[in-house]
Amino acid sequence: MVGIGAMIGAGIFVLTGLAVEISGPAAIVVFALNGGVTTFTALSYAELAAAIPRNGGGYAYVREVFSAPVSFVMGWTRWFTYMIAGSLYALGFASNFVEFGHLYGFTLPGPPVLYALGAVVTLVALNALSTEASGRGETAITLVKIAILGVFVVFGLTATKVGEFDPLFTEGPLAVLPAMGLTFIAFQGYDLIATVTEEVENPRVNIPRAILLSVLTTVVVYLLVVFVAIGTLGADGLAGAGETAIAEAAEGFMPTFPLIGTGAALIAFGAVFSTISALNAVVIGSSRVAFAMGRERQLPASLGRFHHRYGTPLVAILVSAVVMLVAVVVVPIRIVGNLASLFSLLGFIIVNYALIRLRRRQPDLQRPFEVPYYPITPVLGIVCNALLGLFIDPFTWALAIGWLIFGGVVYFLLSRRGDIGPTESPEIQDPEPIPTAEQGDD
Repeated sequence: MVGIGAMIGAGIFVLTGLAVEISGPAAIVVFALNGGVTTFTALSYAELAAAIPRNGGGYAYVREVFSAPVSFVMGWTRWFTYMIAGSLYALGFASNFVEFGHLYGFTLPGPPVLYALGAVVTLVALNALSTEASGRGETAITLVKIAILGVFVVFGLTATKVGEFDPLFTEGPLAVLPAMGLTFIAFQGYDLIATVTEEVENPRVNIPRAILLSVLTTVVVYLLVVFVAIGTLGADGLAGAGETAIAEAAEGFMPTFPLIGTGAALIAFGAVFSTISALNAVVIGSSRVAFAMGRERQLPASLGRFHHRYGTPLVAILVSAVVMLVAVVVVPIRIVGNLASLFSLLGFIIVNYALIRLRRRQPDLQRPFEVPYYPITPVLGIVCNALLGLFIDPFTWALAIGWLIFGGVVYFLLSRRGDIGPTESPEIQDPEPIPTAEQGDD
């Protein structure tokens, strides 16, 4: 549910119309191809998670096979990506929450940013007190939004016209590539599963299983939603609707529901749940990356400790929350959203290469799950992610280089002060049990 909750965020609601505007009815191909690209890297994550059952996700894997500076860059960028994504989801929640009120004739007091800040604070408190509670909350919220999209699909299939997909490539086959770059952010999130490895029972089996099931479920849901949206409203109608395309499509064929109201109101309700579950997922993920870096002495050691009573990485959660709250208020979201996408693509390239390097360095390592068709699969992951990265604008690349330079300065200054220092990565083994509240009380 962490993986599905992070992947099915606001992206499917706001990006479908924009993708159709670029590629026409071939947007269904765009989502299918992005699902394939995502699967290549998800398979690499699954194998690495089974072989290296540690918190931190991609950072933990890179730390195992690369030098300290390279692993710091990976952790620094992933931490940044998750925190910035959190600010995006928080603001997305606020705008959808305010719009949901408008549908019922209510004008909520105060600016939307206050609701964004409130959402971050609430979920941070939940995560700080209990990993189990935040996981249960994620499950409940994610099930609600899947149910809402399921209702959209069930009603929409009866009204879908297959003729809306003919011709398929109205904008030309090459228009698929920029549309893939635009919508790729909607396929990110499964990697968050690997950041909580040490807080899961039997992680060598359950983490790979969760990664692959979350990707499969999300891709199926996306393809059904896009198929219904194009087949009911048509490519031209979706393109004209832009960010409200799914809501407008729902308005055309969905009935009025008791208590909720029109189809558009139901979709707005789903968007609220989607953004809040995605926000909860990145609160979990960002803190676990900071925790892993603190434990490896690549950030201050205080970040790398579990709280003796709550059994959560409390300091890492609070530090990540502070950055997230600042980003909600001051960061230009549209620019940094592109930056987060670029860092994700670069991170996925490194993870695929880490798989190849680990296979060569430790061929006898226990691997409960192995990537099929190795090395073709990780190589395709590298090539496809690199290709999508080429469609990120030069200004975003310049910002990315600037952030990396800033990270290098931070690493150097902390090293000079003795707050951090390179350490040898420990032998791969099953994680230590996490302290529970009962153990802490004793």
